[in-house]
Amino acid sequence: MSKIKTAYFCQNCGYESAKWLGKCPSCNQWNTFVEELIQKDNKKTTANDWQSYHAETSSKKTQLLNTVITKDTPRIITADTELNRVLGGGIVPGSIVLVAGEPGIGKSTLFLQMGLQMQEGITLYISGEESEQQIKMRADRLNMQNENFYLLTETSTQTIFQEIKKLKPNLIIVDSIQTLQSPFIESSPGSVSQIRECAAEFQQFAKETHTPVFLIGHITKEGSIAGPKVLEHMVDTVLQFEGDRHYAYRILRTLKNRFGSTAELGIYQMNETGMNPVLNPSEILITQKEDQLSGIAIAATIEGQRPLLIEVQALVTQSVYGTPQRTVTGFDLRRLQLLLAVLEKRGGFHFGVKDVFLNIAGGLKVEDPSIDLAVLCALLSSYEDTPIPHEVCFAGEVGLSGEIRAVNRIEQRIAEAEKLGFQKIIVSKYNQKVLSRQRFNIEIVTLGRVEEVYRHLF
Repeated sequence: MSKIKTAYFCQNCGYESAKWLGKCPSCNQWNTFVEELIQKDNKKTTANDWQSYHAETSSKKTQLLNTVITKDTPRIITADTELNRVLGGGIVPGSIVLVAGEPGIGKSTLFLQMGLQMQEGITLYISGEESEQQIKMRADRLNMQNENFYLLTETSTQTIFQEIKKLKPNLIIVDSIQTLQSPFIESSPGSVSQIRECAAEFQQFAKETHTPVFLIGHITKEGSIAGPKVLEHMVDTVLQFEGDRHYAYRILRTLKNRFGSTAELGIYQMNETGMNPVLNPSEILITQKEDQLSGIAIAATIEGQRPLLIEVQALVTQSVYGTPQRTVTGFDLRRLQLLLAVLEKRGGFHFGVKDVFLNIAGGLKVEDPSIDLAVLCALLSSYEDTPIPHEVCFAGEVGLSGEIRAVNRIEQRIAEAEKLGFQKIIVSKYNQKVLSRQRFNIEIVTLGRVEEVYRHLF
């Protein structure tokens, strides 16, 4: 019998050590090393096992870069327009995609729905968490039928690959990678070495058979993807599924994408029939109100390739206690403090004795600096208790000296505002060079300073 080998793995980053260490040299975390068995079997699946899967296999010999023949591989277009956008235009054959999100956010529902909508080709849904009956109940709730959709409830990768060889599917969905177990590693499912080994086996399978694989992953209580960081490096695309459980809207973001932009964003609405793609999120993110209220401003922002109009809500009240509060939802707290300092210094507004509360409507998190001007105007509106007219929106970054800076792709923002019926948009005067006003029926007001904005509105 061969000697059983063990090693110590950092549960935070996956660093391997021959002996136990108190502090991880890679991520500097304390007491994260756990001993795991790494006895491997020699009967491991080899590359030759996949040669009979498809006629086309990748070459294993060295060759000149100039002699490599490239061809445009057509992407697999799904019925889900938001997923296509986030993946960069559809599923790339042979790609391996990791999807992570909070428990109960709707990862399994979204990808079960996507698999049921794929009418061309065979889809295999591998579940290590639910029984066939549970998945069938969810499919009945989604009210979708697919003759080429197969289920497999199994956690051993060796058994999974034997079933894959018989079925030869065109798309594989694994729910979830943390429940799988490779027989070649003697440690429990969900451990660093098991996650790494199972992901490596699926990566080898995807690349050699040109079959796309979706791995659904768990996240830790800190919000990062559970398992070693190596897992994110191994896959081609990392998607983050986020949103508040109490809101109906879910956001699918790209954290890494080898085949497209990482700035893309997909928005879904969750209801009893599953995840419905939201085609025009601007209409949802702006609440329809009968009467005008102070402290509300509309910002023209851009997420990836998509222009969005979002509502910024601010509340400024007299501070009862000695230290004023600063509470923010969906916006950077430090950025808010910076804008309050600009208003205090350049405009003479005494926010130092006021409590300030800021909220981005709809549960969105916004990082685009062009929202600065709308935040500033919402704060001024609440401070003065004077509503901003319904038909006005804003796009501009605010500098430390109180100037309104130009933002990129201004024409896309203006076109979106015009499409939604706004009559006036306030932008930076430094955007004038790239603006062709003849194209738009909306009134474009160009201003250069915070004081000018205040005089114009109030």
